[in-house]
Amino acid sequence: MLERLFKLQENGTTVRTEVLAGFTTFMTMAYIIFVNPAILSQAGMPFGAVMVATAVSAAFATLLMGLLANYPFALAPGMGLNAFFTYTVVLGMGLSWQTALAAVFVSGITFLLLTLTRAREAIINSIPLSLKYAVSVGIGLFIAFIGFTNAGIIVPSSATMVSLITPHHFADPELAATLKPWVTPASVLLSIFGLVFTGFLVVRKVRGALLYGILVTTVLGIPFGVTNVENFRLVSAPPSLAETFLALDLRSLLDYGLITIIFTFAFVDLFDSVGTFIGVASKARMLDDRGHLPRANRALLADSLGTIFGSLTGTSTVTTYIESASGVAEGGRTGLTALVVAGLFLLSIFFSPLVGIIPNAATAPILIIVGIFMMEPIMRINFNDFLEAIPAFFAIVMMPFAFSIAEGIVAGVLIYTALHALAGKFEKISLTMWILTVLFLLRFIVA
Repeated sequence: MLERLFKLQENGTTVRTEVLAGFTTFMTMAYIIFVNPAILSQAGMPFGAVMVATAVSAAFATLLMGLLANYPFALAPGMGLNAFFTYTVVLGMGLSWQTALAAVFVSGITFLLLTLTRAREAIINSIPLSLKYAVSVGIGLFIAFIGFTNAGIIVPSSATMVSLITPHHFADPELAATLKPWVTPASVLLSIFGLVFTGFLVVRKVRGALLYGILVTTVLGIPFGVTNVENFRLVSAPPSLAETFLALDLRSLLDYGLITIIFTFAFVDLFDSVGTFIGVASKARMLDDRGHLPRANRALLADSLGTIFGSLTGTSTVTTYIESASGVAEGGRTGLTALVVAGLFLLSIFFSPLVGIIPNAATAPILIIVGIFMMEPIMRINFNDFLEAIPAFFAIVMMPFAFSIAEGIVAGVLIYTALHALAGKFEKISLTMWILTVLFLLRFIVA
């Protein structure tokens, strides 16, 4: 049945590979189960209900991705979008979290309409192949940068913006105050161990290297106090979802300024998802000869419905996760990987203490390794052709520099259109690329 449903043999994979890939993807993104409610609770939302909404919406959207599109992509409430929800919309503008949920709901309906009219698929297919390769590389750098900062290897610096961590950062109280709460000398050393150990397993071509790296590093962190097992329980009853379920306030949608909020939710999710689809699919060689992603519309449908479902259960925008690349790196090629991730998200509601003990020191090295994996498409960009190379370069570097997949795509599209227009190469600029260019420019003007 699995063969018929997911076409494993046709995609050059096995049940074992897909299951391993699913576990690996889940382990690298399981942090969202606790980080998302930690952020949204600052907007006044109940932590327990948001935690359940996070896991349930992730399971729902990822299950749809696997069954509708047969892709190994995982979805969950997006980082960045949850921060915008809390700090800009609720705390900054003074709106209630119920109103913010309504804005997320409307943005999800917008995605759905764009998907049904195939507008989102047209956007994916219209992006030039060189930019698609660049998006994959840019996401790799972005993932690696997140990994280095989560590991505490790279830290903030007032003089140089970022710097390599040194013992002085722990000795100086002012510098220590700039570090993330979980960064300690032991956690940094554990992260470095995890990076070297996982890298060794990859070099030795051990199947499941990323998953084994997470598990070994987590266990090793127990005697060093990095893996917190205090008051650990294997199973616990999930909190109630009643406080956030269907709590959105649709009557506030006509309030002043809400259109801008909805547009921002829609814009960031649209191009984060597009970037993830293109980047991960490019690395996995899922794009066809024209650089198009087969079944893109089905994947985007899962993404749209995930956002709508998430807003109804009580969480911010659900989006496709770049951590899906970790499962792809383990060989995941079909929706069976997504099915495994969805199942683990549902189980996590009951095993949340077990999921919660995995430290950043164990997952950060995996993100760095995945960043390395995603560098390969750069060799398919023709850097001798500057009309292709310059836009690709800006798409690559703007993702980690601006800390946004969406901004990297914006930079690449704008520069691609401008350079080709100035060079008189109008035939290489599709109508959709022109429309995107105008929309991106309007976004900067309106903002």
